[in-house]
Amino acid sequence: MHICIFEDDKYSNFYPLTLSRPVYDLVCGVRSLKEKILAEFEEADISLHCRKYLEQATRSGNPNFKINSITGDECVFINGRIALSSDVKNLVANIGDEDIVYKNGDTVILAKLSGENLSKIKAHLPDAITADLLDGIFSVETDAECYNYLWEMIANNGPEIVNDIEHLRKTGYFITHLDDFAGVNFVNPDKIFIRQNVTIKPGVVIDASKGAVLLDEDAFIFPNAVIEGPAYIGKSSKIKSGATIYENVSIGSVCKIGGEVEDTIVLPHSNKQHSGFIGHAYLGSWVNLGADTNCSDLKNNYSTIKVTLNGYTIDTGSQFLGVIIGDHSKSAINTMFNTGTIIGFSCNIFGAGFPDKYIPSFSWGGSDGITTYDLSKSIQTAKVVLSRRNKKFTTEDEKLFEDIFNLTKEERNG
Repeated sequence: MHICIFEDDKYSNFYPLTLSRPVYDLVCGVRSLKEKILAEFEEADISLHCRKYLEQATRSGNPNFKINSITGDECVFINGRIALSSDVKNLVANIGDEDIVYKNGDTVILAKLSGENLSKIKAHLPDAITADLLDGIFSVETDAECYNYLWEMIANNGPEIVNDIEHLRKTGYFITHLDDFAGVNFVNPDKIFIRQNVTIKPGVVIDASKGAVLLDEDAFIFPNAVIEGPAYIGKSSKIKSGATIYENVSIGSVCKIGGEVEDTIVLPHSNKQHSGFIGHAYLGSWVNLGADTNCSDLKNNYSTIKVTLNGYTIDTGSQFLGVIIGDHSKSAINTMFNTGTIIGFSCNIFGAGFPDKYIPSFSWGGSDGITTYDLSKSIQTAKVVLSRRNKKFTTEDEKLFEDIFNLTKEERNG
C-alpha cells in the first residue's frame, strides 16, 4: 500500500509554526502527528506532501521518504493534521476496491485514489490537497477529526503524552530500578519511565499521580526540580535547579528549561532556562526566552481569549492561552506577553510593557514600536545559534529564511 500524508489548505491556521514545517511535523504529546500515523502503518510505502517552498527542508528532515512524489497505481491520502491516527487506521482497514473520500464537513480526512483520479493529482500536485480537487468521487462522512488550531493541540497535550508513553512503553527500553537514583522522590513510580543515561540529582521530585512521566535518553534533571505528570522531557534536555514543570508539558530534545512551565509544548533546541512563567503555550525550535520572561494565560475577567491570526480575530473558546512563538524568535530579559499573543518567525522582542498581541515574522522591537528585523542579520544570528549546538546552517536553511521573509512581507508592511 502506498500512503501519502498530505497538507490541506488549513496549514495557515497553525502559523507561525507551520511557516517553517509541514503541519504533520507539529508535536502533540511525545510524538509528532506524522510519527503517530507512521506507527499505524509500519509496512506501508510512505510519501510526504508539503508546500513547494518547504520541499527541500522536508526532504532533509525525512531522508527515508519520498517528498511530493507518488508512485504506483493507487494511493491512500491521509490528512497530516489528523487528531487520532487510530481513527484513520480503522478507515483504511475498511477500504474496498473503489475510489472513496472520507470527509468531516469540508475537510478531507482520507482518500483512496487510483487510475484517472490519481493521475490528475500526480500530474499537478498542488500546495494543498482540498475537497474541491476530489469532486465527483464517491464520498462518505466520518466522525474522525483533525486539529484546526495550535491551541487545540495545547489543550490535548496531556492525554496525548499519556497515550504516546503507553505506545512507547510497549516498544521501548526503560529503566525500572528507580531506587538507583539516590535522594530522588518518585510519586506513583509505576507511571514513571526513564531511558538510558538519564541523570537525576538529589532533591528532585517526580510526581506521576496525575499522569505518566517520561525522561528520554541523556536528559539531565538538576537538584530540587519538580516535574508533575503528564510530562515528557526530551533527549539531552536539561531541567534547571528549582524548576517547576507542572502537568501537560512536552519538552523537545536539547532544550534548557527553568522557572515555571505548565500546559506547554516546546519543540527541540529551545531555551527557557531562567525564572519566569509560561503556560498554555507553544514554542517553536531555536527559541530563546530571556530571564524573567513571563506570559499571561488567563484574563482577569476570566473571559475566553481572542487571538489575531492571518488577519482575522478568532475567539479560541478557551479561558487559557498563553503565547505562541515561531522558530528562531527571542525575548529579552523581563519581557511580558499578554494572553493569546502570537510571535512570528525570527523575531527579537524587547522593552518594557506588553508588546502587541500579534507580532509579524522578522520583527524587531516591542511595546515602543516594531521595525523589520534585517534578513541578513537574522540569518547571521541563526548561524551563531546553530553553531553553539554543533549544527551547520545550510544553504537550504538560508533559502527557507528568505522564503519566509518574502512570504510574510505584506503583513509587516500592512
